[in-house]
Amino acid sequence: MGNKTAQYYLKNGQISDDEFDLVINANTNGLPVTINNPLAVTNVGSSNNIDLAAGLLTGYSHINKFGYSGTDINGSATIWDDSGTTPTYPYVAASTIAVTSSNALDNTKTILVKGLDQNYLPLEETLIVGGAASTSQFVRVFRAQMISALNLGNISITQSSTVVAKILAGNSQTLMAVYTIPAGKTGYLIHFAGSSDKANVSARFRLIARSFDIADGTFAIKGLWGTQGGNPINYTYAVPLVFTEKSDIRIDAVTSSTCGVGAIFDIILVDNA
Repeated sequence: MGNKTAQYYLKNGQISDDEFDLVINANTNGLPVTINNPLAVTNVGSSNNIDLAAGLLTGYSHINKFGYSGTDINGSATIWDDSGTTPTYPYVAASTIAVTSSNALDNTKTILVKGLDQNYLPLEETLIVGGAASTSQFVRVFRAQMISALNLGNISITQSSTVVAKILAGNSQTLMAVYTIPAGKTGYLIHFAGSSDKANVSARFRLIARSFDIADGTFAIKGLWGTQGGNPINYTYAVPLVFTEKSDIRIDAVTSSTCGVGAIFDIILVDNA
């Protein structure tokens, strides 16, 4: 990498032992380049993606969101654990959260809740099922997982009596295709995948988002995919979709008949300058 070394190589069809500059990373003009931007990395298993997952790239992080309908969808619903009871995911003003279970045997088990505080900054808090409410206020909850033991009943995470996350019995973690970009960061969505579990049903997947800067809070469609016969969708963005801080993002599904649906999306988060 810039060091001179004497080796034999072909030069104009002849063997030469001239010294030359060895450049490992070069552009089409032969000039060295620095590869330090994970947004440009798309190959699975690339070193930059591994460094990103390991948290070794300063100012960069990654979130993988995965959701599955809590009950089969017949019509339109957000893809999350409580889709049968609350088809459209609810957004609630900042408040404390409480955790309860449909099975009393889950009481005293611990659960980790992840989301954003009232300033849209990342927030995590460990709570006791059936115990006291959180000491912090959450404006968004986008993931929760059991810590001490498997949940035997359905775990409900509520804000102001509204269920904002749910862990179905035996899952130990939420399955919600819902996310909000934290304050001070920009999100680059690089990948989407969707699937359904019935061969005779058609399904459409709607990637929708709203910017925090829009006064009326209108969700706009950012991507739409359709599938028939249970065939999965797998789409990688050659150029990532850009979402500003505090933007709400979710995946809704529309089905022609009753079926279960799932969705996955990946976002690279970059600290704002």
